[in-house]
Amino acid sequence: MAKILPVIMCGGSGTRVWPESRESLPKQFIPLIGDRSTFQSIVGVVSDEAVFERPVVITNFDYRFRVAEQLEDIGAKATILLEPERRDSAAAVGAAAAWAAARDPKTIVAILAADHVFKNEKEFVRLCGEAAAAAEAGAIVTFGVKPDHPATGYGYIHPAEALSVDPKVRRVERFVEKPNEDLAKTFIENGYLWNSGNFIFRADVMIEELAQFEPKIASAAAAAVALAKEDLGFLVLDRDAFVQAPRISIDYAVMERTHRAAVLEADVGWSDVGQWSTVWRLSPKDADGNSLRGRAVAIDSSNVLVRSDEHLAAVIGLDNVIVVATGDAILVAAQGHSDKVKQLVEKLKADKHPEATQHRRNYRPWGYYQSIDHGARYQVKRIVVRPAGRLSLQKHFHRAEHWIVVRGAAEVTLNGAVHLVHENESIYLPIGSDHRLCNPGKIDLELIEVQTGSYLGEDDIVRIEDVYNRR
Repeated sequence: MAKILPVIMCGGSGTRVWPESRESLPKQFIPLIGDRSTFQSIVGVVSDEAVFERPVVITNFDYRFRVAEQLEDIGAKATILLEPERRDSAAAVGAAAAWAAARDPKTIVAILAADHVFKNEKEFVRLCGEAAAAAEAGAIVTFGVKPDHPATGYGYIHPAEALSVDPKVRRVERFVEKPNEDLAKTFIENGYLWNSGNFIFRADVMIEELAQFEPKIASAAAAAVALAKEDLGFLVLDRDAFVQAPRISIDYAVMERTHRAAVLEADVGWSDVGQWSTVWRLSPKDADGNSLRGRAVAIDSSNVLVRSDEHLAAVIGLDNVIVVATGDAILVAAQGHSDKVKQLVEKLKADKHPEATQHRRNYRPWGYYQSIDHGARYQVKRIVVRPAGRLSLQKHFHRAEHWIVVRGAAEVTLNGAVHLVHENESIYLPIGSDHRLCNPGKIDLELIEVQTGSYLGEDDIVRIEDVYNRR
């Protein structure tokens, strides 16, 4: 059997695990469980070259450098397709199918979510091979999971008779999206499965089904791939074509309408890391059921999740509570209400709290910066530049900057002159000066930036030259 092409969907905003996950750095890039992000973990799952081709990652333009950086950190390679605008999963799947079909229409494609985890990864890989055999025969095979509780946040699948190609793969009789609790209980009693949202198909089959049910998506995806352009190692789908695709999920577009839908039950310890109660369930715990991470302490408490990456978080006498603290926000919630975090984030947005979407740490192609303190006419930042990272040649009209190197060595271009600034040394950048920062070393460059001036907004910047083609 031919190898499977894994396509990792990596464009979600992850608001349900706020405040660690925000639009500027969503949950798939955060080590919520273990030391790796869920995106890195799923890349590891499909790393067996005997089974899988080099993966394709579909993400949006804002996350492109984060994807590349996380792949580099684990020594993995992938083709990265960039959506110029979010159009929901049907357009993304259509683009993946079109890209695969351009290589070989019979390519077997596995669509995998970047924020899902599998406890038994080897068994999942084996099941991918089993599903691929059915997909070769024309089925669109989704992985179903036997429910262990009446979840209202998942879709449900009613399996029917077995397919002739494999008795373990069954025709899908019915899809039901996110039922209420009573209906979910009835579904479980009648043998329904959770829809994991991960599925396998032949590229030409998916294209045919999209053309039948959502022809605008099929044509938009095909044109977006045909007119795609490479930029800095990314393949950017054509904007004018891609935005013609209606915003609709692949479940509504195809899976609930096609006669080709099939399901393979996957007993692999699957979880959609979609809310804090799931993170607590999957995380290591002490004898009292407490999951503590970072600077967290709990006494006389049970079944609590306490996470803090900066401040010391201590709880006493609490049960079934979630406490998540970051440098600029704290969430305290009852375990049974963690599904309402998305609703909370919508309120924060409506009230115009920047913490709803923005982290204190802001990632850039060259590394990241983090605001430490700010006030009238001053701001202090911590800047980390990865090896070979280069900031744009730029200038500011309203602020001066002082750079103090605390680790590594900085190559600073100031008005055409190049200076090498070592640890414990500093350099002053006057208002209006042309300047650039580079890391010529093999370790991360870390420095403290002190800004002073009448206006300190991020939009006070003129990029003269930029290796990342930013404006």
